[in-house]
Amino acid sequence: MVLFIVFILSMCIYMFRMPVDEYDHQYYEKGLNFNKDFDKEKQVSVDHAQPIINVEGPVAKISFVAPATGTIRFLRPSSEALDKLLRLDGNKEQTISLTNIVRGRWQVVLEWESNKKAYLYQQDIYIK
Repeated sequence: MVLFIVFILSMCIYMFRMPVDEYDHQYYEKGLNFNKDFDKEKQVSVDHAQPIINVEGPVAKISFVAPATGTIRFLRPSSEALDKLLRLDGNKEQTISLTNIVRGRWQVVLEWESNKKAYLYQQDIYIK
């Protein structure tokens, strides 16, 4: 009986010393946004609106099917501090200078609107 009581007390002490579980307070809101983003990604394939991204030396050229307004995000997987956000100027072709962007692997996230439809497209690129 004494061993059982010692066991229960040691389990209680152990459980109270464990760190508090951190959880995301915005869990449900992020879930709703995920559905919106998924619909935008799906719209790219439905409309065959996949942009073409070419990295040529110190310049990236992005070609859209129709004139586009929105944003381009360059996300660096290894460091969030290096992320860049650029605006699209409403043309079918965008030319972006890469001289101030660190070499290596980047994820490009394009979020734009064309012909009153919203789109989202992601692609990994390597900047030399």
